[in-house]
Amino acid sequence: MAHLSPELLAVLRCPVTGSSLVQEGEELVSSAKDASGQQLRYRIDEGIPVLLPPALHEAAQAAEARPTDAQAASAQPATDNSPNTPATDA
Repeated sequence: MAHLSPELLAVLRCPVTGSSLVQEGEELVSSAKDASGQQLRYRIDEGIPVLLPPALHEAAQAAEARPTDAQAASAQPATDNSPNTPATDA
């Protein structure tokens, strides 16, 4: 489990409420509740706090699940559309 330093925790703030954050295991928890009355939780990935508001966090997860342009290109059959390829009459 990654333990964040007290100095880092002293400057980190919840991006939604602006409140301080408290580490609970592998998450940071806002010390104030949001508009819906919930304390927001943020994951810690490999020692790095991921301070994305809930709506952006969902969008980021969806983007990670989509194939990248490079992955999509490698899945398509290769075609040679170069201008130096001689045309053939079939």
